[in-house]
Amino acid sequence: MSASRRSGTTDELGPEEPEPGGAELLAALLDGMDAALCAFDADGVVTHWNREAERILGWSAAEAVGRRGFAGWAVRTADAEEVEARLLSAMEAPGRQVHEFALLTKDGGRVLVRTQSAAVRGGDGKPAGVYCAFSEVHAQIDLERSIALSEALFENASWGVVLVDADLRPAVVNEHAARALGMGRTAVLGRPLGDLLGQGVEELESALSHVLAEGAPPAPAEMWVSVRASESGEPERRCWRSGFVRLASPLAEEPVPLGVGWLFQDVTEAKQTEQEASQLRFRSQQLHRAARAAAECEDPMEAATVQLDFALAGFADHALIDLVAGDSGDGEAVRLVRAAATPAGAPGPCLPVAKAGLPVRYLEGHPAPQCVERAGSVRASAGAAAPERAREWAAARQWPEDSVHALCTVLRSRGRTLGVVTFLRGASRTQFERADAAYAESVSARVAASLDLARVLGS
Repeated sequence: MSASRRSGTTDELGPEEPEPGGAELLAALLDGMDAALCAFDADGVVTHWNREAERILGWSAAEAVGRRGFAGWAVRTADAEEVEARLLSAMEAPGRQVHEFALLTKDGGRVLVRTQSAAVRGGDGKPAGVYCAFSEVHAQIDLERSIALSEALFENASWGVVLVDADLRPAVVNEHAARALGMGRTAVLGRPLGDLLGQGVEELESALSHVLAEGAPPAPAEMWVSVRASESGEPERRCWRSGFVRLASPLAEEPVPLGVGWLFQDVTEAKQTEQEASQLRFRSQQLHRAARAAAECEDPMEAATVQLDFALAGFADHALIDLVAGDSGDGEAVRLVRAAATPAGAPGPCLPVAKAGLPVRYLEGHPAPQCVERAGSVRASAGAAAPERAREWAAARQWPEDSVHALCTVLRSRGRTLGVVTFLRGASRTQFERADAAYAESVSARVAASLDLARVLGS
C-alpha cells in the first residue's frame, strides 16, 4: 500500500476494479507524477497519497492514508476546519478550485502550497470524494513577484527604464523612458543610442560597456545628454540621474550577459537650480572682491578695469569699454571711442588703450551703438556658424576673431550715458542669457561710477 488504500474489491473513490492489478497500476502512475497528489472520500478521509506528497511534507503513504482530514498532523489545529472546508467544497462546485494555505511537515516546519482540487464522481454520478494536487509555491510566488515587478516597472514606474542588449541597443523600453526620448516605445527598439541622443551618448555607452564587463557601479551617475527628438526640433539638453544593473541568465551554469537595465530620472530642473544658486554665490563674491580691489586703486580708470577683470572670471573671455565721444545731437549717430580692452590673442587683464580719440568705425546696426541708443542691454551671437564664418562675423564688428557671443550693456552714471561695455565669449561657451545680462548690468554700474569719477577728476 504505497499510494492508495483498498477495501475489499471496491476502491474508495470508484467502482470495482476492472481487472486484477488495476490498483497497483494506479499507484504506480500516481507515484510517478511530479505533482503531489492526495485524495479524500466523502467523509474527508485520506485515500491516496503519492511519493511527491511524501517528499514535500515528509509523511509517508502509510502514515497519511486513513487519516481524517489534515487536523493534528499536516495542518495547525486552528486552521484545520477552514482548510478542510476549502478542500471538501470542491465536491459541490463545478470545475477545479484553487487555494493557497500552509501545511505542516513531519518535522514541524511550514510549507506554503497551492492546491487544485476537484470532485470525484461515483457510479451514480454523485460526489464520492475529492482529489487534490498541490505544490510548493515559494518558487512560483517569487517568479510571479518578479514578473509583477517587471511589469510594474515597465508600465507604471515614474522613472525611465530601458533594457539595453549586449550590442548597446534598446530591447525593452517603458512608457516614461519613451516620452523622455521623444519617441514611441516600438520606434526606440533596436536603434543605436546615437540616433536617440546627441551630447552625452559617448559617456552613456562607456557606462553601459563597463557594466556589461565589470558589473553595476556603486552609486548612480548624473549624465547631461541632449535628446535629438525634442518637441522644439532642437536637441534638448537634460540631466538624467542614472543607475545600472547587469542582467544575466538565471538558467545558465555560468553567467551569460543578457544586457543592462538602465534606470534614469530627470533631475534637470533641480540641477539647474543648484547651478544657478552656485553661480549667483560666485558672482556675488566676485562683485565683493572687485569692490575691495577697486577701492585700493588711486586711478579711477584702473579701478574700472579691475572691476572688469573680476567680472570676466567664469563669465566671458573678453571685455571692451567704449566711451561716448562728445554730445550727439538729434538724428546724429552715436560715436564711440575705445577706452579699454582685454588682449585680442589670449586671455589677459583689461587695460586702457592709447587715447587717440578716434571713434571706432562700427557698422550700422552694431550692438554697441544700439545699446547706447536704447540705454539697455543688447545680445548678439554668430550661432552655430562655421569657424571661418564666425571669424568674419567677429571681424566685421571690430571684435577679437575668436568671439562668437556678445553682450553689450550701457554705462550710465547720475543720469548720463557714458558709453558701453561689451562682454565676449568664444565657441566653447554658451550664449548669454537674461541672468547674464543682469550680472553684466551690475558690473557696468560699478564701472560707470569709476569712469564718471575719472571724468570729474579729469575736468
